[in-house]
Amino acid sequence: MAAEVLATAWVHVRERRLLVVRPRDSDAFYLPGGKPEPGETHAEAAAREVREEVGLTVDPAELTLFTEIVAEAHNRPPGTRVRLVCFTGGSSTGSTAGSLDGEPGAAAEIGELGWFTSADAARCAPAIKILLGELVTAALID
Repeated sequence: MAAEVLATAWVHVRERRLLVVRPRDSDAFYLPGGKPEPGETHAEAAAREVREEVGLTVDPAELTLFTEIVAEAHNRPPGTRVRLVCFTGGSSTGSTAGSLDGEPGAAAEIGELGWFTSADAARCAPAIKILLGELVTAALID
């Protein structure tokens, strides 16, 4: 059986573009997110990772499951899959994700931020390529 990595992530769309991050040690862009720590819910893990990676505070109680994607894991041994649990929403003030206060900034291991459309898919990890397609289908990005 192939190895599977569980990760949670935050889907944040602004002006029909998706917020993505590139860790310093990677050539591909991902969503802000990461692996849950022991005792954390998926939503709590996503909120913690958003705070650590881009400096925004989102309320895990206000996160809504958007999609779950299983894909080849980038920068992992062949045959490794990632199960990416993606959330939207979660502003600390109860407003929509598109009206969060503050601008995201690269922090922790993040070397670069981007705002991507489907035209940028080639620069993304496999799971994010799938997500970009889902966002186009949902008419949320170009």
